[in-house]
Amino acid sequence: MSGIHKVTINDLAKELNTSASTVSRALQNHPRISAKMKAAVLELAKKMNYHPDPVAHHLRTGKGFVIGVIVPRIDRHFFASVIGGIESIAHENGYSVLVSQSNERYDDEKAIVKTMMSKKIDGLAVSLASETIDYKHFETAISAGIPVVFFDRVPLEPISSMVEVDNFQASYDAVQHLISQGCRRIAHLAGPMTLSVYRKRKEGYIKALEDAKIPVEDELILENSITLVTGEEAGLKILNMKNRPDGIFSAGDYSAIGVMHTLRNGGLHIPQDISVVGFANEPFDSFVDPPLTSVDQKNREMGKNVAELLLKKMNHESEMENRECILLQPDLMKRESSLKMRDKKKSKEKKL
Repeated sequence: MSGIHKVTINDLAKELNTSASTVSRALQNHPRISAKMKAAVLELAKKMNYHPDPVAHHLRTGKGFVIGVIVPRIDRHFFASVIGGIESIAHENGYSVLVSQSNERYDDEKAIVKTMMSKKIDGLAVSLASETIDYKHFETAISAGIPVVFFDRVPLEPISSMVEVDNFQASYDAVQHLISQGCRRIAHLAGPMTLSVYRKRKEGYIKALEDAKIPVEDELILENSITLVTGEEAGLKILNMKNRPDGIFSAGDYSAIGVMHTLRNGGLHIPQDISVVGFANEPFDSFVDPPLTSVDQKNREMGKNVAELLLKKMNHESEMENRECILLQPDLMKRESSLKMRDKKKSKEKKL
C-alpha cells in the first residue's frame, strides 16, 4: 500500500521555481526575503497543505518555535493574564509557549533558565523572582543568542528589552487621588526594594506627598507588606499607632485586602475612617466589602507587547543589542474603598 506523499519545502520550491533555502526563509519571515515572495510562498503552502516537520526544522535551523515564559507565581490573575496575551500573539505566529514558575526563588529561576536553554527555546519572557538581584543567568542566555524580554518585574539595570506599566506615575496618581479625597496622613504598604517595580511605586508615593507639601513619615512606610498575611500584620501596626493614617496606598491588592480585613475587625470604617487604594486590579476587587480602588496594569496588553518584542528579535527585525522599553499607561479604577461619602453621593446623583 503506497503512502500519502507529504509536501516538503522542495516541492514548494519546485513549483515556485526558486531554491528551498528561499522558501525556508520566507516561511520564517526573514527580512531579506521580499514581501512578494513571502506572500507567494504562504499562498502556495496553504494551497498544497504544507505543514512543517518541527523535528526536521529544528535540526536544520536550530529553531523549535517555542517561547519560554518564567513567572514568580502562576496562580496570580495578573501573571495568568499576561501569559494569555503572550500566547495569543505566539500562537498566531506558529509558536508554542512553555511556562514555568520560580516561586519567588532565585535558585529555581536560575535552574529554569538552564533547562529552557537545553530545550532550545527561541525566546524568553521573564518576570523576576523577588530574590533575584544577580542577572548573570539571563546574560548567559542573551550571549547564546536567545532574545530575552523582561516584563513587570524588570532588572534594576536594563540588560535587555522590557515591558512594564508606568509604576511611578500609577503610584503618583493613586496617592493624588487619596489626597483629593481629603487624606493627609497616607501610609504605604511597600514591596521588596530588590525589585524595581516596588521601588518605583514607593518613589511615586513619596513624590505625590512632596508635591502636596505633605511630610513623608518613615513610620507610615511599612516595608515588605505585599501579601495577604503581611497586609494583615500591617493593619495591626496601623491600629496601634497613636496618630493613625487616614489613607493607605498599597503596592499590591493582596496586602490591601489583608489590611482592610484587619482594620474592619479593629472597628474602623472604610473609607469613612481610612481610605484604601491597591495595585493590580484583581478580579476580586469588585466583590470585597467595600469594593477596592486599584490600579489596572493592562495585563493582556502587556503580554501582547512582550510577544511582539520577542518576535521582532527572533525574526531579526530588531538587533539583540537593542534595549527597547515599552511603558504602558495605567488606569486607576475608582471604587468605594477610597471614595468619601460626599463623592459617592455625587456619583449616585450623576447616575440618576
